[in-house]
Amino acid sequence: MDARLIAFLILLPFTLAFLYAAIHEYLRYKSQGSATYGLAYNEETGTTHVTGISEEDEAYDPEDYDPADYNDPEFQSGSDPEKT
Repeated sequence: MDARLIAFLILLPFTLAFLYAAIHEYLRYKSQGSATYGLAYNEETGTTHVTGISEEDEAYDPEDYDPADYNDPEFQSGSDPEKT
């Protein structure tokens, strides 16, 4: 196989994914307008994810994170899941 063909076949899936994301974002922009993206924190799972942030909400700031505030159901104080 030619080296150019191998390079094309390797880059093709990434190019298609980029084009799909660009078209998807363009269609979202046309229907909803400009968006602000940022980190959102899920207190139940203790995870963050990138999502659209509305104008009245603030993005998650990792420096304000306190691990003691995490609500892990396995480590609730006063309850033992094996005794239930």
